[in-house]
Amino acid sequence: MVEWSESERSIISGIFSTLDYNDVGPKALCRCLIVYPWTLRYFGTFGNLYNAEAIKSNPNVAAHGVKVLHGLDRAVKNMDNIKATYAELSVLHSEKLHVDPDNFKLLADCLTITVAAKLGSAFTPQVQATWTKFLAVVVSALGRQYH
Repeated sequence: MVEWSESERSIISGIFSTLDYNDVGPKALCRCLIVYPWTLRYFGTFGNLYNAEAIKSNPNVAAHGVKVLHGLDRAVKNMDNIKATYAELSVLHSEKLHVDPDNFKLLADCLTITVAAKLGSAFTPQVQATWTKFLAVVVSALGRQYH
């Protein structure tokens, strides 16, 4: 079980309260698909993903990026039991979609870069450490079914 200080809870809640999901989610997912092109294989039904411009302008990618951020809301609301919160989603990604669990970490890294760019100087070392801890817990929970 992960221990969260009140400061960490406040930081995570504060980040999510300021995020524009329609901006940050699509940008993070686009970054992941462009920088790590092998991740494209999980999005074969999304239409044209031929190059960076096609990925950035694809409405299915944008919608899924927003969906990912809304999925992270579940962790924010259930910080004391993130593992159980994502148990069903872990099974889905493992057994039905066959997603390589390392891709969760890649997306977390891209999301970190996108959030850091949005927050600018407010993305202090303490905020980054808390954000990284939060995403590590989420990534671990999503990859739980694979262990």
